[in-house]
Amino acid sequence: MRNLAKTVLFFTICIFLAAPAGAAKEFLTGKEIEKIQDTYEIDARVRIYMEAAALRLKTAEERLTGKESAPGDPLEFFTPEDMLDSYYRILKSVMTNIDDAARNPKRDNGITIDGRVMVNDKQRIGKALKQLKSETEKDLEELLILKKIAEEKKNEHLWDLINEAVEITNGAHEGAGYGLSKQPSPAVKDNKNK
Repeated sequence: MRNLAKTVLFFTICIFLAAPAGAAKEFLTGKEIEKIQDTYEIDARVRIYMEAAALRLKTAEERLTGKESAPGDPLEFFTPEDMLDSYYRILKSVMTNIDDAARNPKRDNGITIDGRVMVNDKQRIGKALKQLKSETEKDLEELLILKKIAEEKKNEHLWDLINEAVEITNGAHEGAGYGLSKQPSPAVKDNKNK
């Protein structure tokens, strides 16, 4: 329990130390919001958030290299700067969601929502942390590409946003690693169940 509290504290500190990147424009599409609202398990929520985050980085790179969005694309009117702000805010949301799930783990106690059992146990939190760690590694690579493009274009504002995104990505990656290091190994879990 102490290790879980340390993980929660680490994520909380990362969230509050990271400076907000900009204006309060909506950072998720309507469909993404709907998916998140319909998903109760922490690992599935993190997957949806991280897919949205990766899409923001990919779309920012496409815009910076001259590729225009297709008509009707939900990100059509977002600038690369908007994409990076959205990415930042998505990672803050992921960290907050994991923090909340770790503080209030739920066991399968028969509680159902829309016919589904709510479970946010340590196993799901572990899956969420693994996914966060893995995805932030990929995101850091993409952010380095974006940083190089921003430098080539001499776009200081974009460069600053990328640095903020790198900072929160590193914090999320380190926090996920720390949280995973405090989770009992599968062998320990099996021994406890006997």
